[in-house]
This record gives sequence, structure tokens and C-alpha cells, in this order.
Amino acid sequence: MIVTGGSQGIGAGLVKAFLDRGYNVVANSRNITGSGAFEASDKLALVDGSIAEAATAARIAEVAKTKFGSIDALVNNAGIFFAKPFTDYTVDDLRSLVSVNIEGFLFITQLAIKQMLAQKTGGSIVNITSTMVDHPIAGINVAVAMITKGGLEAVTRSLAMEYVKQGIRVNAVAPGEVDTPMHKDDPKDLLKTLQPMGQISDVKDIVDAIVYLTEARQVTGEVLHVDGGAHVGKW
Repeated sequence: MIVTGGSQGIGAGLVKAFLDRGYNVVANSRNITGSGAFEASDKLALVDGSIAEAATAARIAEVAKTKFGSIDALVNNAGIFFAKPFTDYTVDDLRSLVSVNIEGFLFITQLAIKQMLAQKTGGSIVNITSTMVDHPIAGINVAVAMITKGGLEAVTRSLAMEYVKQGIRVNAVAPGEVDTPMHKDDPKDLLKTLQPMGQISDVKDIVDAIVYLTEARQVTGEVLHVDGGAHVGKW
């Protein structure tokens, strides 16, 4: 099991959840060894580095193969996200979003699928998108960020079909507002209004959905919304 962006928030919750379920885990973030979030063990390997760099993905895949002998599941959790009026986004903003959210996805997912194909035992890939891909909210200006998240949603369906005969399942979770360090400076009362159920999702809510998709043997090409109903319509 590979988890990117594993040092805090949803990623750290995933590492703990998969370890608790008996998985061998390779966890990556820019400085996961120095973050103090985890200590390496016989069940957990830590790999530092930006997922936007191909060399980081290569190290992650190599550690997974040499330490644990296989790559059976991947969660593409690493990502960046920021809001601006559309006309204020710069080309550097776009390149920053693409480098992490798209290129980082490409580097590690290609290596994971190559290994899964060689193993001939199938596998699972779960991507993290956003409920605002298909349900934008007026006043939450994230159009350029959604170029990348929407791309991940599209590639989820495409890869699900491309590798369906090889037993490699590809799914996505689309969170709404989640109580993570990304929102530490945002007013909670405002965030609660962005989900129809009137609550902010906990990390566990997202982790549970990812664990389900990782183990759901007959589910592929699915985008599971964990957003208090925000994707359904106006509220």
C-alpha cells in the first residue's frame, strides 16, 4: 500500500487506518521522516520528497518492491488547492497545481500500474478529487484548481476501463469540506454552510470511504462523494 501526502490530515489518517488493518504501507510526503508523524517499522516505510518530482515516485516504488515485494494498492492523496478569483490566478499558480496534482499523480500511478501488471494479481488505485468538480459553489472561487481535480476524476474513469480486464480497479473519493490543517485558518461556521448537512467532515469520514474503495472488489470507475450531500443540488 502506497499513500502519498501521508504526514498530516487525511494522509496520516490513512496510514494509521491501513496499518491497523494489517497492510504494509509506504508513506510519502516532502519531509515525512522529520515531521514526527510516524516512525518506520517492519510494516511501515517512510519516503521523503515532493511527489511532483519523478525521482520521488521512483524511490517510493522501489522501496515498496524491495521492502514489501509488491505494490497492490495506491492512494493518490497528495495535492495542493487554493482559491482565487479566476482572473487573479497566474500561470505559475497553474503550473504549481498541475505539477503536484497531475504530474505527481502520473509519475507514481504509472509505476504502480506497471508493477501491478507484472504481478498479474490486480490492484486498487484511489484518487482524491473534490465535490466542487461537478458542483461549484458561488463565492468559492477555485476554477483553476478544479482543472486539475476534474482531470483526476476523468482519468479515474478512463483508467478503470483501460485496466478492467487486468483486475486493476481505479476509483476516487470527492470530499467536500474536511477538518484538516488545510482549513486551520478558515472560520468553521462558514465551512459548515458549504455542506447541506451543516457539518464539516472529519478525516475519518474520508478515510473510511478510501478504505472501502480499496477493498471493494466489484467497484471500479466510481467517484464516491463524501460531502454531506453537496453534490446533489442546491440547498
